[in-house]
Amino acid sequence: MDRKKKRIHLSKENEKVFREILTEVCKNSRFLSSSRFMQHGSTSVFRHSVAVAYVSFYIAEKYRIRVNCHALIRGALLHDYFLYDWHEKDDSHKWHGFYHAGKALQNAMEDFELSEIEKETIRRHMFPLNPIPPCCREAWIVTLADKICSGGETVEGFWEKFEEIRNPS
Repeated sequence: MDRKKKRIHLSKENEKVFREILTEVCKNSRFLSSSRFMQHGSTSVFRHSVAVAYVSFYIAEKYRIRVNCHALIRGALLHDYFLYDWHEKDDSHKWHGFYHAGKALQNAMEDFELSEIEKETIRRHMFPLNPIPPCCREAWIVTLADKICSGGETVEGFWEKFEEIRNPS
């Protein structure tokens, strides 16, 4: 079954803003090293984080939600800034879903001066797995975008494996 993927696009002005913030985060941190770690399916943590940031900004733009764009994008880019491979068999990764937001926040605070919105976004993005809900629009949007992107990455990986099983080479 050949399904066309629906593409989303920011306005030209917002695309420029997004790229500037992404470049700034990449230049001034260990963010690029997250490309070495897998997140969901065949998607790296880097690629997942960029997708979450893009989808978050798209949601804010499309629905005209008033947000601090800089904080929204940076918080989204850094929401999974834990910098380890959580798939490794290691007791410290056993409860990754519950604890990685805290590790991501700790790493982000080492590399950046963060606003309260950025801290809140990183800290609360795993709601409802972490039971305290976000307190600002930016964090809610990133929480939603993270679930959208994670679901797509997980399902996409599942279907790729399913096809390999159904159609072995």
